[in-house]
Amino acid sequence: MAAAPGDVLYRASCANCHGADGRGADPALLAFEEEVPDFTDCDFAAREPDADWIAVAHEGGPVRGFSAMMPAFRGALTPEQLQRVMGYIRTLCTDSDWPRGELNLPRPLVTGKAYPEDEWVVSAGFPVEGTGGETTAEFVYEKRFGPRSQWEVAIPYQWRGGEDGGGRRGRLGEVEIGVKHAVFHSFESGSIVSVSGDLHFPAGSAPEAAEPGEEAQPSGSSVAGFLHFGQLLGGDSFLQGQAGARVPLYEGGRTRAYGRIVWGRSFASGQWGRSWTPMVEVVANRALGAEGAKTNTDVAPQLQIALNTRQHVLANVGVLVPVTAREGRHARLVAYVLLDWFDGGFWEGW
Repeated sequence: MAAAPGDVLYRASCANCHGADGRGADPALLAFEEEVPDFTDCDFAAREPDADWIAVAHEGGPVRGFSAMMPAFRGALTPEQLQRVMGYIRTLCTDSDWPRGELNLPRPLVTGKAYPEDEWVVSAGFPVEGTGGETTAEFVYEKRFGPRSQWEVAIPYQWRGGEDGGGRRGRLGEVEIGVKHAVFHSFESGSIVSVSGDLHFPAGSAPEAAEPGEEAQPSGSSVAGFLHFGQLLGGDSFLQGQAGARVPLYEGGRTRAYGRIVWGRSFASGQWGRSWTPMVEVVANRALGAEGAKTNTDVAPQLQIALNTRQHVLANVGVLVPVTAREGRHARLVAYVLLDWFDGGFWEGW
């Protein structure tokens, strides 16, 4: 049995609860009320990486904040055998259009991911040097539709003060509505590529808020388009990038080009513990067609950590430091809290 293939191990160890076909046994035949997942449902089965499934199977449901009715198989099946079982379970989702969960890389502070998501994110930025400056907050809601796509809405808010630090005023920033679609993904090569488009429109009469590393512009609607990529590297490290432009739809605005790249590596606390991911992000932008325009470049060392056992509530904190065109630009502390709401509510899985 030790060398048995994954389908044989599945039928011997998993089928009593999860069903011979992977759809889950008849609830009337089970001695518990918890819902059994459907492994043939690609919307469920494709989202999580093998490592999380194997952790739950090896250590039991509580290792990821799930019910103890999911038993631990560590005394019966080795991680290598469980990997064979996972290889078989992956065949039960027969639609290859769904990107694998391994391609869902950690979210950086600024760079947009390539993987389509079901998340909400609350972020904030604070000046950590100089006087005056702008404090920012943003709420982002993302909803996946279909195997490869998502739509999102982002609502920012800013507080800006004078150079003496007084007279701080708040305002609603430019609301963003966007869509993203993964045009290519490959688990074998560890690659995913997406395109996105966004519409920005002012929700108030105040001047437009600045993107990280750029100065404020007149207010008005604009459209943006981006190319995103993610690439798995060896040793649990990865590379992500984003390039694109934002085009104003109002007189006096400037088209601005963006380039962003991130390297990071994920670690775990013990073999099955929570993840933490240090990243280094470089972001740059430049106004096109403007006389004397400079390229604003910033570097952002940061650390993302899993706040709960299920690892669907995450936090990231870092510092955005100007490295070029530094006159009038200052370092900022940037942070977010994220909920992958498909995996449960905010207070679940702790």
